[in-house]
Amino acid sequence: MLRYLALAMILTITDTGYAQSNFYEGKTITLVAMTAAGGSGDLRIKAVVPFLRKHVPGNPNVVMEYIDGGGGRKGANHIYSNVKPDGLTIGAGSGAIVPLGVMREQGVSYDVDKFIYLGTPEHEAHTIIYTRADLGLDTLDKLRARPGIRIGGQNVGHTSYVGGRMFAYFMDFKEPKFVVGYSSTEVDVALMGGEVDARANAAISALRRNPDWFDKKIMNFHAIMEIPKGLKHPRLAHLPEVESFAKTDRERRLLAMWRAFRGVGSPYVLPPGTPKDRVAILQEAMNRTFKDPEFTKYFRKLVDDEPSPLGAADLGRLIREMPRDAEVQDLLRKLSGADPLPPR
Repeated sequence: MLRYLALAMILTITDTGYAQSNFYEGKTITLVAMTAAGGSGDLRIKAVVPFLRKHVPGNPNVVMEYIDGGGGRKGANHIYSNVKPDGLTIGAGSGAIVPLGVMREQGVSYDVDKFIYLGTPEHEAHTIIYTRADLGLDTLDKLRARPGIRIGGQNVGHTSYVGGRMFAYFMDFKEPKFVVGYSSTEVDVALMGGEVDARANAAISALRRNPDWFDKKIMNFHAIMEIPKGLKHPRLAHLPEVESFAKTDRERRLLAMWRAFRGVGSPYVLPPGTPKDRVAILQEAMNRTFKDPEFTKYFRKLVDDEPSPLGAADLGRLIREMPRDAEVQDLLRKLSGADPLPPR
């Protein structure tokens, strides 16, 4: 009798394991893209799609649905409140959903600490600031002495706009002006045409799109913000790190918060309540995707960028441990807005 009971238990466990591992066979996973179609964020998601299909057991179909708006708020609210937590709908987040949630900005109805994270395909986001070489601002003293430097950017609140304002704030620019309304490539044109004098940009974008600016010294590169801190850029390690200009603990905490916000990349999330076995399947599939050498090649080709993934555990830890004090959030809001820079 005991022998038959043991055999029945083994068969039950085996059948359950088989059912779990084959849950996705014949099903469709929907990736909710919290970005507009056709942009770089869209391409990052499309780079993941075929490999998620490949690495989820059962090789389900994977389709995309676009819910853009509010810097990702609309899509994140949808995943958090409206999606059935069955493991068949995954949020492909914009990089803004975590900072928007942490700072409890208007229109946020989700809790970043209750999302279930699967990982992000990129988390390195070194940012640099540079000016046209013909301005002659080749030292920090000259940079600080020049009044009214025009820093170009996309729009108020955009990551490059905030980056430019942070450099100007920490490096004590004299009466800087912030000129917005450009696309990313239009800022380059405006810089070369003399409409603006400087810009802050992702290091990888600047060096890949315009390598001559560095190689032939068409631009003067002044400083770098390491994201994550301590990770040296292979070609720009000689630049002063922005934290070397910080004067107070509050300013250092501000940089720690901004680095963490930028370091979450484009997080993939599940709604609270998703069954643990399906979470484990999807987290493992995402890890396998990031380790797949073909994914790296495909990401480079499609996005024209280098992946720098974080798995679920590391991404979750980054979000749990990011600074959240109200004083620093208030300073960040001032630096992200359109008003003149706050006094130091």
